[in-house]
Amino acid sequence: MLKTATSLCLICQSPLHGRRDKRFCNDGCRAIYHQQNKPELPLVIKKITQILKSNREILMELNPEGKRTVSKELLLRKGFDLKYMTHQFRTKTGNHYYFCFDQGYVLLDDQKVLLVRQDI
Repeated sequence: MLKTATSLCLICQSPLHGRRDKRFCNDGCRAIYHQQNKPELPLVIKKITQILKSNREILMELNPEGKRTVSKELLLRKGFDLKYMTHQFRTKTGNHYYFCFDQGYVLLDDQKVLLVRQDI
């Protein structure tokens, strides 16, 4: 009787048992394979994502209760970058709310900023 070639796990080279088209011996090896082979994000996306996360952390730190007014100077001093946001919302009265994920703000007239939290 002919002996068939045993397939090997693509990560650890262990013999595979079961389905003929099986490529990994367990979920751990499958996860390692896919982690190693996922496409690398371009540097610009990583940088913008880091800025957005930093902005959100600053807003969360300054607004633990969910609504608070602070000075624009304080935001900028903490490192907040006004150019980056995930989305914006315009009210019927014309106010523009800018959001970094669930944390938002609206620029008021007197160099003050109203911080808000969006309930999801």
